[in-house]
Amino acid sequence: MVVFPKAKINLGLMIKGKRPDGYHDIETILYPVDLCDALEVVKNTGDSASDILTISGEIPEGNPEDNLVLKAVRKLRETYRIPYLRMHLYKKIPSGAGLGGGSSDAANTVRIINKEFNLGIDPDEMRNIVVSMGTDCPFFVDSVPSIATGRGDILYTAEPFLEGFYLLLLHPGFSVSTREAYEGCEPSDPGVTLKEAIRMRISEWRKVIVNDFEKTVFQRYPQIRDLKEALNYTGALYSSMSGSGSAVYGIYAGEPVVPEGLKKYLIYKGKF
Repeated sequence: MVVFPKAKINLGLMIKGKRPDGYHDIETILYPVDLCDALEVVKNTGDSASDILTISGEIPEGNPEDNLVLKAVRKLRETYRIPYLRMHLYKKIPSGAGLGGGSSDAANTVRIINKEFNLGIDPDEMRNIVVSMGTDCPFFVDSVPSIATGRGDILYTAEPFLEGFYLLLLHPGFSVSTREAYEGCEPSDPGVTLKEAIRMRISEWRKVIVNDFEKTVFQRYPQIRDLKEALNYTGALYSSMSGSGSAVYGIYAGEPVVPEGLKKYLIYKGKF
């Protein structure tokens, strides 16, 4: 069985303050996009009494044994009996880009195993299972537009308000760690909630929808700032860094033309 884990973008990311548990309270909108990985899962019928994961495409750095796909399988085995598996993950979503690729892979691993082996896990329980692997993992159980609060794990479904608009997604070719992005990051107060802001015209979002990570990340990585500004020059109604970076995106009323100078950074162009 094969599934296609989607990426996401963040519309705004406001840091509300630090929590006693060391995390931060945030407010953001998570919106799915059709940039996808591909994950195939089958029963391991070979001689190896273990799970086997192979990865191709945009192979992430680090030990493959720490990949969230394998962590999701191990988490499921704490409660459910499932056979050893052979899995292949084709990575199209770059890691460390603020697009949720690893979290999406984890959530979709649980979804595919639940379906393939008739485990009967309902969506709420799936979200409870995957939240320990990342605060945005629960979003990818359903992958529908959502307002996220708390650590990013409290979700409220939103209407698909970007239907008909176009998206350009650029990646500078390097990653930004979430821990690094939080260092020196200061909360801002745009004066309206995200729920209020998305009712405005998209051309007005620049005044009220902010990503609090941008100030710190842009100081350290001016190339990311330059890519965001380039999207504005191409006619984006709204542009932003996604999550803690390093990817940036632009939203357009019509199909955008990608300048030659940006094509090497383009990882997705499409309609919502």
